[in-house]
Amino acid sequence: MNDDVRNIVLGVVAAGISAALGWLARTYLWKRKLRRKQAFFGLPDNSESLLVVNRGASGPDLAVMRYDVFALLELAALIKDCNAHAQVLPHDAARQGFGERTEFCVGGPASNRRMAAHLSSLLPGVRVNVDAEPSPDRGAFQIGTERYRVEVGKSEYALLARLTMDQGNGTRPVFLFCGQTAITNQAATRYLARNQERLTRKYGDSTFVLLLKVVNSGAYGPDVVELVADVTREARAPLPAVTAPRNSHRAS
Repeated sequence: MNDDVRNIVLGVVAAGISAALGWLARTYLWKRKLRRKQAFFGLPDNSESLLVVNRGASGPDLAVMRYDVFALLELAALIKDCNAHAQVLPHDAARQGFGERTEFCVGGPASNRRMAAHLSSLLPGVRVNVDAEPSPDRGAFQIGTERYRVEVGKSEYALLARLTMDQGNGTRPVFLFCGQTAITNQAATRYLARNQERLTRKYGDSTFVLLLKVVNSGAYGPDVVELVADVTREARAPLPAVTAPRNSHRAS
């Protein structure tokens, strides 16, 4: 074998080794990213999850508002990326505890009993005005001493929460997407999908509650979302004895 042939063979072998090492490195990084995502959502391979949605008021059959359907599609894509499965249940049919399966609960407490139960049990520092009568405070959030009013199509708020019951490493999380309007439910799910890696780096598999503001949804839909604050501490503490809010937040 002359020098030219030897050099060609060595070049081919080196290229093959480099390609193999590159493939192994990419596979390792992809698997590590997938495992971190699965841990964040509590969705190991082939696990089951629960999508809980509100039931429309138009009839006895399951009817979900358009924006809530979009929210479910956002969540279904996340679940599929984790190699997991989902079951969709209306809020009044989800009569079970939590912790065994990851749960994604969509909708405000006025139309979702499951959400109302989660807020009462897990986030005692949050109160949502569910009065049917029109008023400036209808649909408003009270978090601790702060009140956040809704201006439909202009300035709307949503809570995005990842909650666990601190019952050990096997406990699956509950994700809440509690918006003042249906479009803010979708905005919260989209925010989670877009910022999942950042949230994983910051919170890992711990509990968090974020207050989001959806800006001018009448023009921008669910796409323009601002993080107002991390309200985990305020949301998990009981409401102050004097429940009159200190401030009311409206669009400027």
